[in-house]
Amino acid sequence: MILPIYAYGHQVLKKPGLEVSVDDPQLPQLLEDMWETMYNAKGIGLAAPQVGRSMRIFLIDTAQIEREDDDPEVGVKEAFINPTIIEETGEYWAYEEGCLSIPKLTGDVERQESVTIEYVDANFDKKLETFTGMNARVIQHEYDHIEGILFTERLKPLKRRMINRKLENIKKGKIVAPYKMKFKKQ
Repeated sequence: MILPIYAYGHQVLKKPGLEVSVDDPQLPQLLEDMWETMYNAKGIGLAAPQVGRSMRIFLIDTAQIEREDDDPEVGVKEAFINPTIIEETGEYWAYEEGCLSIPKLTGDVERQESVTIEYVDANFDKKLETFTGMNARVIQHEYDHIEGILFTERLKPLKRRMINRKLENIKKGKIVAPYKMKFKKQ
């Protein structure tokens, strides 16, 4: 089932997610709905807070990204349940990011090039993996969501000031998105 994506301004986007019980009988359906919602919105990542659930879950599918310079690292499709970033390393690099909860708005975000993360996958297998490049970036972006952080908070101050009016319009529902969204009631 395609779920509405919660727009900028909803409190659930600003709260750290809660640990998930892996024996939760509703978890498989939630994961299925999140995948369907992400693909419907043409996203490459989606976190549970973005569909109104204050839970430590996110999905990524970087196989959809056009490979730059035949980057062999692109192409991870995974559900991350109860993840913990163990380490971020490498040079910081800027890249233009966007977010399904903040449609039609992008900005350069600097992130480190490598991330080591511990998590449980959809089969409830515990994993500890290191990701680099675009995979690391998408994981860091989605991990921010379950920590209550939006990419706009990582923009340079001048850019943040420049987008304030657009953010307020999103908060008020004064935007048309190509997918179902839930706006904060005024």
